[in-house]
Amino acid sequence: MTPLKNDLLLRALLRERVDRTPVWMMRQAGRYLPEYRATRARAGSFLNLCMTPELACEVTLQPLERYPLDAAILFSDILTIPHALGLGLAFETGEGPKIERPVRSQADVRRLGVPDPFTELRYVMDAVALIRRELNGRVPLIGFAGSPWTVGTYIVEGGSSREFSQIKAMMYDAPAVLHELLDLLARATLAYLNAQIESGAQAIMIFDTWGGVLTPAQYREFSLQYMSRIVDGLVRERDGRRVPIILFTKNAGTWLADMAQTNCDALGVDWTTDLAAARRAVNDSKALQGNLDPACLYASPERIREEVARVLASYGHGHGHVFNLGHGIHPQIAPEHAGAMIRAVHELSPQYHR
Repeated sequence: MTPLKNDLLLRALLRERVDRTPVWMMRQAGRYLPEYRATRARAGSFLNLCMTPELACEVTLQPLERYPLDAAILFSDILTIPHALGLGLAFETGEGPKIERPVRSQADVRRLGVPDPFTELRYVMDAVALIRRELNGRVPLIGFAGSPWTVGTYIVEGGSSREFSQIKAMMYDAPAVLHELLDLLARATLAYLNAQIESGAQAIMIFDTWGGVLTPAQYREFSLQYMSRIVDGLVRERDGRRVPIILFTKNAGTWLADMAQTNCDALGVDWTTDLAAARRAVNDSKALQGNLDPACLYASPERIREEVARVLASYGHGHGHVFNLGHGIHPQIAPEHAGAMIRAVHELSPQYHR
C-alpha cells in the first residue's frame, strides 16, 4: 500500500505527538455539497449510490477536493447490515429509512444469519478498496458501522422512531429475545468491520446514535457491552500500523467513564458535554473526538472561528484531540461555512501542541 502522506488523524487517535489538531466532519460527504447532490441524482436513489462502488468512491472524495481535511470516511450507511439480512430496506424521501420486515419475535430473530461481508456486502468492500486506491496515501480512510443497539432500533421499529416503543417493549418484556438479536448484530458487525479493515480501512468508528435514549443500566447492558465485544474482536494492526477504534454514543456525556473502560482508542463527544469535563471523566486515558455544535455552522465565519477557538481551548494543551462536529453536518449548511471551521482549526490549533 502507498505510504500515508498525512497521518495526523491516526497519530492523534493514538494520543501520539502532532503539530496541529486533525479535523474531519461526520457526514462530510453529503447533501450540503452541490456536487454530492449531482452525483446522488445520477445514481437515481440513495441505496443505489451506496451500492455502486464507483459512485460511493466519488462522493467519499468530494469533500477532500474542497477542503484540507485530515481523513476520508467511507460513504455508506449504518443500515447496510439489515439490507444484507434481507429485511427489505428502502429510503423514502422525507421519511428516512423503512424496514419492510421488522424483527419482533424470537422466531423472526432465528430466521436471520450473519451475512458474509465479502458476498452480501461485497459492494462495500469494493468501495473501500477503490477509495484507498484513489486516495493514494493522501489521508487515512475511516470505515464504520452502526452499533448493534442503534441498528437494532431500526430493525425492530421498522424505521426511524421517536418513542422507540417496539424495541423498549421488547427490552422490558422479552429481554432474552433482544439480547439474541443484539448478539447476532454484534457478530455481523464484527465480521463487517474486520472485512473493511482487510479491504483497506485504516481507522474504524462505531456510531451509537440512539444509545442515549436508554437508562444508565440499560445502556451498559444493551448497548455498551455489545460495542465492547466488537472492539475486542477487531483486527488492530494492518500494513504495519495500529488501526484505531472510535466509539461514539450521542447524548452519552455521563457515561464516558464507562465507555473508557472498553479497549477502544478514542471516544466521540457530542456538543452537550464540555471537552474539558470529558477529558477529566476518562482521566486522559482516551483520545477525544469532537465537539462543535453542528448548528454553529449556520453562523458567520467570524462567529464560527470564535466557537472553534472555544472548543480547542476546552480540550486544552496536549495531544489526543481530533476536531469534529458533535454530530453530522446539517444538509442546509453553506459549504463555505464548513471551510471556515476547517481553516480556523488549522490556524488556531498549533498553539496547543507546542
